[in-house]
This record gives sequence, structure tokens and C-alpha cells, in this order.
Amino acid sequence: MLYTNNFNAAQAAYNRIADTKLHFRRNGASICELFTVFDAPAGFYAFCELHGFLSCQHPDPRAVKAALQQIEAALSIQSKEVANIASHDRGFDADAALRWHGARISELLGRFKNAV
Repeated sequence: MLYTNNFNAAQAAYNRIADTKLHFRRNGASICELFTVFDAPAGFYAFCELHGFLSCQHPDPRAVKAALQQIEAALSIQSKEVANIASHDRGFDADAALRWHGARISELLGRFKNAV
């Protein structure tokens, strides 16, 4: 039997954008809180940019991917020491939140690898 795999890049990009939209609809407030805690205006700006891209009727997958990369970079430069201080001052586990959001953003970016 002949097996053909027809990869539809446009559909894959649409699926990745839908996944990203759903993730940020559910978790956008907490990632904004992280950017506030860590005083990371570049990450917050990238988040706002991503929100604008996702609000379009037909978001550009490359722009969404670029914004996700900027958010990931803003999260990755945060130190454990700052997270511990923020955890103590604000009363929540900033280190765990940082790791969780970083993992989810990396996962979303990994999905864009074949779609863009």
C-alpha cells in the first residue's frame, strides 16, 4: 500500500496560532504579572505585540513566532535570585511560575518549527 503524507503548512500554522491564542487567553494575566514582578518591560512589550497579532483576523505566523521568541528571551534572562526575592516580597512562588511559563512558551515555539 502506498502511503502519502500531505503536510499542509497553512493548516499547521493555523493550528499553532489557535493553540497560542488559547494558551494566552487562559494564562496571559499570570505572564503579565511575571513581567511586572521581574520588571521586564521588553517581555511585556512583546506580550502586547503578540496580543495585537493574535487579534487580527488572519495573524501572520512569522510575527507570532517572533513575538513568542521575544517573550521566551525575556523570561530566560531572569535569575533565580530575583525570583526568590520576588517570591518573598510578593508571597507567591515566582521561580515556579517562571519555569512553568518558560516551558509552555518553549513548547509553543517548538510547534511553530514545521509550520512557518
